[in-house]
Amino acid sequence: MKEFVISEVKAETAVLVGLITKEQDEAKTKEYLDELEFLADTAGAITVKRFTQRTGGPSSVTYVGKGKLDEIKQFIKQREDQAEECEAAGIELTPETSPIGMVIFDDELSAKQIRNIESELKVKILDRTTLILDIFAMRAQTANAKTQVELAQYRYMLPRLQRLWTHLERQGGGSGSGGGKGSVGLRGPGETQLEMDRRIILQRITLLKQRLVEIDKQKTTQRKNRGRLIRVALVGYTNVGKSTIMNLLAKSEVFAENKLFATLDTTVRKVVVDNLPFLLADTVGFIRKLPTDLVDSFKSTLDEVREADLLLHVVDISHPDFEEQIQVVEKTLADLGCADKPSMIVFNKIDNYSWTEKEADDLTPPTKENVSLDELRQTWMAKLNENCIFISAKAKTNIDEFRETLYKKVREMHVQKYPYNDFLYTITDEDYE
Repeated sequence: MKEFVISEVKAETAVLVGLITKEQDEAKTKEYLDELEFLADTAGAITVKRFTQRTGGPSSVTYVGKGKLDEIKQFIKQREDQAEECEAAGIELTPETSPIGMVIFDDELSAKQIRNIESELKVKILDRTTLILDIFAMRAQTANAKTQVELAQYRYMLPRLQRLWTHLERQGGGSGSGGGKGSVGLRGPGETQLEMDRRIILQRITLLKQRLVEIDKQKTTQRKNRGRLIRVALVGYTNVGKSTIMNLLAKSEVFAENKLFATLDTTVRKVVVDNLPFLLADTVGFIRKLPTDLVDSFKSTLDEVREADLLLHVVDISHPDFEEQIQVVEKTLADLGCADKPSMIVFNKIDNYSWTEKEADDLTPPTKENVSLDELRQTWMAKLNENCIFISAKAKTNIDEFRETLYKKVREMHVQKYPYNDFLYTITDEDYE
């Protein structure tokens, strides 16, 4: 069987491709491609150009139309010629002169689309799902995360097995060797190998699922040993600062950086505010167009979210599209059955919030870029009352107020859930890591 190998993304130059449709206007496409570029950067690729096409929907054959595909092909050829000229002249290649190593599409591609696009462009083709899987594979550290990522990879690979065996398409024989559409000869070794691979992968998926069940049992046992403490879970879009808040509250050293999916494994720490201990969990971030296979694979990791008493929904308020990110997280939480859990929105990164005041003679309607943070607080956020707070975890702004608000909420829950608990339970980190 041909082994499933993760695409290596090592400082390769890439171009991005997205569509502008009725459901996704030009501004939205730009936001999605900005995020796709951030994903590519997280994976180690350097984006040098973007291609967009206005269309009614993706082509079932090549995602974009023939003209746009020819345009991308011509750009790749120009970069190859430029790189050859530089090498011939002894000039060191830079991202601006290097040949294109990959083309990344902002939506999930079918096996047919990938095969046709690769045939035309002759470079590595990735879609958004493959890129996210690559990053997850890079970030996975524990056996639990690695198992979940591998399961998602095989689930993604299964319907795309055909493209691995295109080299057998011409190996026909007998009465079908003429190459007609219904040629029997084309069904020989290719289909045999395909079915063999499919069976092996299905067996591997079954094994990985069993392994996750065993890991889940271990995690369940660990959670039972944590004592009678309120559980708080940090949830939110990826790269909104959840791990930074975790480090601030728990005085721990959870890995945090300005990259997407810096945290894959759920980390749980005991936090004590004044005399009140509670458990705080840092979870994997969500993202738009998150592959269904990944959500399914990581359900055991997200059990911390399901069993939490309080959700702290962290939002990067400096992000221009933070309101849609809120909707993405809320939808994912609803899919996990957690929509009705008590929650509090933590608007983070207020130190990065920027806006431009409109000129006095500017009569155009105000946009997000023209609204100050104080004005923003008076919008729908004002109705949240104590269910929201504005902080900067990095600059440590409003952290005391955040701790006080969190203390009140957790104490109220603790008294209701454990009325006879006097907070004297002692739990070591080993009980819940």
